[in-house]
Amino acid sequence: MASLQNPSFEGRILPADHQLLIARITQIHVSITKLESLRPSKQVNSLFTSLVKLCMLPSSIDIKTLSEEVKQMRESLIVLCGRAEGLLELEFATFLTKIPQPLNNLNLFPYYGNYVKLANLECGILSENGVVQPKKVAFVGSGPMPLTSIIMASHHMKSTHFDNFDIDEAANDVAGRIVASDAEFVKRMKFLTQDIMDVKEKLGEYDCICLAALVGMSKKDKMKILGHISKYMKAGGALLVRSAKGARAFLYPVVEEYDLLDFEVLSIFHPTNDVINSVVLVRKPIV
Repeated sequence: MASLQNPSFEGRILPADHQLLIARITQIHVSITKLESLRPSKQVNSLFTSLVKLCMLPSSIDIKTLSEEVKQMRESLIVLCGRAEGLLELEFATFLTKIPQPLNNLNLFPYYGNYVKLANLECGILSENGVVQPKKVAFVGSGPMPLTSIIMASHHMKSTHFDNFDIDEAANDVAGRIVASDAEFVKRMKFLTQDIMDVKEKLGEYDCICLAALVGMSKKDKMKILGHISKYMKAGGALLVRSAKGARAFLYPVVEEYDLLDFEVLSIFHPTNDVINSVVLVRKPIV
């Protein structure tokens, strides 16, 4: 039987559909690594669109079962996706700041509809678990296009104060200029340039903390961040974590239930539509 095994998977016999999926993703990864720049362009957009469509196909693939070689390729791909996503958001956010009423033109962003669906899903899960109209919310990793915070603030949490944390000062500057045209948003939405690992007692102010998918791209970093937030957030506070399942895990980091032993797990939801991120809601236990 050894001759039938695929050597790139360290002796494991993967189902044919999994082998084909990995081969196609690997091919796209090779093409992406050869790009001179990840800034939006016809070639960049085409490659990442193909990758996303491929990863959205229904798949039972489990990244834990993959070879070290494929795991390393996946980690590289997540970093590349994160950079490309950041550059795409920055380009559109900068464009929006140059036109009148940027908040009325958010739908020009190509993935705006996905953000609306994800924010609606997350707010629905929060509401089902008793987190309704929280007084203060922290969004960690808000980026230059803080779409989740804006959608939540305008459609779901109309009296909530949002603190958006990002490590990138340029991203926060552009994001701040997007909301600057709305006096009410300026009052309710702040942008703070800080590494969340340096934020301590302040984390205890929030009723709910949202952690963007690309904050902590490696498992080690994600676990450090989750541990830090757990230590300083308020008892009884909610933490919303974005994750991924199946082939979507080639785009975003995965958070498993066993990674959240410091918390009470309230809900885990894996979408099957064009929303890519899974949503995990946990609560810090009240001692």
